[in-house]
Amino acid sequence: MQFRDLKKQYEALKPEMDQAILDTVASAGYIGGPRVKALEELLAAYCGVKHCITCGNGTDALQLMLQAWGIGPGDAVFVPDFTFFASGEVVSFVGATPVFYDVDLDTFNADVNSLEAAIQAVKAEGSLHPKVVITVDLFGLPANYDAIEALAAKHDLLVLEDSAQGFGGEFDGQRACSFGDAATTSFFPAKPLGCYGDGGAIFTNDDKVAELLRSLCVHGKGSFKYDNVRIGVNSRLDAVQAAVLDVKLKAFADYELEAVNKAAAWYDAALSGVVKTPVIPDGYMSSWAQYTIQLPSREVRDGLQDALKAQGIPTMVYYPKPMHCQTAFSGVKAYVDCPNTEKLCDTVLSLPMHPYLEKETVQTVADAIKAYLK
Repeated sequence: MQFRDLKKQYEALKPEMDQAILDTVASAGYIGGPRVKALEELLAAYCGVKHCITCGNGTDALQLMLQAWGIGPGDAVFVPDFTFFASGEVVSFVGATPVFYDVDLDTFNADVNSLEAAIQAVKAEGSLHPKVVITVDLFGLPANYDAIEALAAKHDLLVLEDSAQGFGGEFDGQRACSFGDAATTSFFPAKPLGCYGDGGAIFTNDDKVAELLRSLCVHGKGSFKYDNVRIGVNSRLDAVQAAVLDVKLKAFADYELEAVNKAAAWYDAALSGVVKTPVIPDGYMSSWAQYTIQLPSREVRDGLQDALKAQGIPTMVYYPKPMHCQTAFSGVKAYVDCPNTEKLCDTVLSLPMHPYLEKETVQTVADAIKAYLK
């Protein structure tokens, strides 16, 4: 059993995938070019955004957006405490200060009350300038953007949607990667839309920001490659990965998103009343980067994980340690407590999840969970 079965996906897409890769290799155009440009246009159209700028990976996407906004020393950037390290890492990398806020126990996404408390605490102290709220569409579910955008407007803050796991998710009919002032995603192979290596993208409706990002991605280039007008980075999506994503995007839109939601419904039915299953509020759709259950305690969670492993059932803990407890952030001040994050780190367990999951496999996993918990 695979946690996320990329082999099965490749088998399903093999004829189109092999041809797309071979055509790109034969073209001898490996960096940039028409294949990448066409993919950017497809991604922008899918998400309902004016511009998509691809780059080397999802972490670069976040960092580049902060650079484009001029975020740096003395600035406060608000980051969920329950997320992957990169969401906060990029803040420190540009010289700003990450301020961690708590998440909701049901959705795993931003707790707006905690976020507002963190903003107020930073303002009251006065040593940092509040600039940006980073939201995370964790496990495939968009955050509560109605509340977050209203709060950001109240405090004159920019909103950066970190949708590394959220591509394809929806809130009130609007697709992930189209919220806030800008958005980013990751094409890491295990993401809802993944390539065969590293890749990422930034989404914006701002023409000037898009132009700046395209410069920053290629060593700060000006009118041509060797006219460098600013300090940038080397962060580009290669044409082979664009070919892979072109094939995968069609499958994702045609049937994979529907299939992964069907698999989630099977889990919901099989595990109802057994464990706490993911909550998808009315008006939302998840793209199910992960299917994450909650157990009563760390001891029960760890015991269940060991028992499932013994039966050949892979699981993962996303995430075992809060951001504010990471050694790299040991010198960062905590402005608010994050009890929900601390609880989730002790109790979450992610189960095998992908669009090619079969109902019998879901039942096998559910039966093993029930047997252990009895």
